[in-house]
Amino acid sequence: MAGSGWSTDTGEAVYRSRDPVRNLRLRVHLQRITTSSLLLCQSSSQMTNDSVDLTTFKLQTSAGGLRRDEDDEEEVVVSWQEKLFSQFEVDLYQNESACQTPLDHQYHQEILNLEASGGRKNHRIFTYTDSDRYTNLEEHCQKMTTSDTEVPSFLVERMANVRRRQDRRGLESNVHKSRIITWEPSEEFIRSNHVINTPLQTMYIMADLGPYGKLGQRNYEQVLCTLKVDSNGVLTVKPDFTDNKGPYRIVMEGEKQELWKYTLNNVSSPAQREEEEREQRVFKDLYGRHKEYLSSLVGSDFEMAIPGSLRLFVNGEVVSAQGYEYDNLYVHFFVELPNYFPQWPVLYLEVISLDFWQRYRVEGYGSIVLPLAPGSHTIKASTWRPMESGTLAELRRFFIGGSLELEDMLYVRIPGNFKGSRLSRFGFRTETTGSVTFRFHCLHQSRAFLKSSFTREKMHSLLERMEGAHQQSSVFNVLEAFQRARRQMQEARENLSQDLVSSPML
Repeated sequence: MAGSGWSTDTGEAVYRSRDPVRNLRLRVHLQRITTSSLLLCQSSSQMTNDSVDLTTFKLQTSAGGLRRDEDDEEEVVVSWQEKLFSQFEVDLYQNESACQTPLDHQYHQEILNLEASGGRKNHRIFTYTDSDRYTNLEEHCQKMTTSDTEVPSFLVERMANVRRRQDRRGLESNVHKSRIITWEPSEEFIRSNHVINTPLQTMYIMADLGPYGKLGQRNYEQVLCTLKVDSNGVLTVKPDFTDNKGPYRIVMEGEKQELWKYTLNNVSSPAQREEEEREQRVFKDLYGRHKEYLSSLVGSDFEMAIPGSLRLFVNGEVVSAQGYEYDNLYVHFFVELPNYFPQWPVLYLEVISLDFWQRYRVEGYGSIVLPLAPGSHTIKASTWRPMESGTLAELRRFFIGGSLELEDMLYVRIPGNFKGSRLSRFGFRTETTGSVTFRFHCLHQSRAFLKSSFTREKMHSLLERMEGAHQQSSVFNVLEAFQRARRQMQEARENLSQDLVSSPML
């Protein structure tokens, strides 16, 4: 606030209300402070460009005997989207030949009714509602910068046609049209169809600050307040209400500079206690019904893992694939593991390419041991493919397609039917082809986690038995060896029992 009493903060303020916007009432008080003759009498020590003493004007106004008629001071209470005609609109719409649109004819009839009832009550203060042409032109001509020499760019000109207000076509935009694409749209077509679906209504409170007896000139119109309300109940006021602040001032340009002040106050009727309580009950009931609806979608029963098991949820995606061209790939699955000593799952991957001529080739194989700990993990898998010797095989692969493939995907690690102690791949020719990087998000679920005696240390001990995630492959080999030894013991026991049964009694 500069000087004594003036409010210089003309920025916008944002309010949120659950009450209907039709209950909004705004009291506007406009007053002429001084004329050009009084401004010229002010000394340079009393008056500067940025600071003018409001009390000085009050004293000189009362002592100077200035005219204090209806042209000098006016107070009006304005409702939301209430139309108050200006002198210019009265002179324009009185002539029916100047009316072109249905709204113009409506204003013509309203002005005739006002004249029949004694004329309009307002003189200088008037409004532009959301339906007026001024609102559309004001939003169309808004500048993007604060420069006076701004030259609108191509994008600014196109975006100026987009009205961020209520689309009056209603549900028309949702109706299916046979002509989906318009290759050569006109300017009117672009302006009427390229609409952002933001239900926003605007209202301007204006003032006609013309000289005595010369009201109705458009160049003397000034915007006192801009009101915008969206469908979410957000009210934007520019400038803010002057409830606890000083008045705003307007200095007219030209030879006869005049100083005006005005105030904006919210005088909406407060809600009664019974209405507030009824509204709270309605919202409470609404929120309760919405909560019940969401609960019905989710369900009341929470699915638990089988007793004595560990459920692993995995949500993964391919982050990058070096050496390949790939599309986004996502994986979702869960497995149930016995938590006494789990055999941790392995993800096998096969990369296949398909060219323009519908020829496919196997580009690589790989495997990943899923992360042992819950949380987010990034793992890189190296890939390889079988390779035939000789130039002829490579030419056949390139021109015809097709390539060597594994009959058993488990051969990437250890085949499922392998029962020996050593797996030899001597003579198996392979070629490194690239790598695939995965990002996994893992979640563990078990009934054991719900027990009061179960602690976080015990949960980690289950995974630490495999020496952490950085030794996953080694631990997996140990587990596989354990499973093979167990199967060999079972087979040996079965063979021994059969030998005892088949041997003759001595």
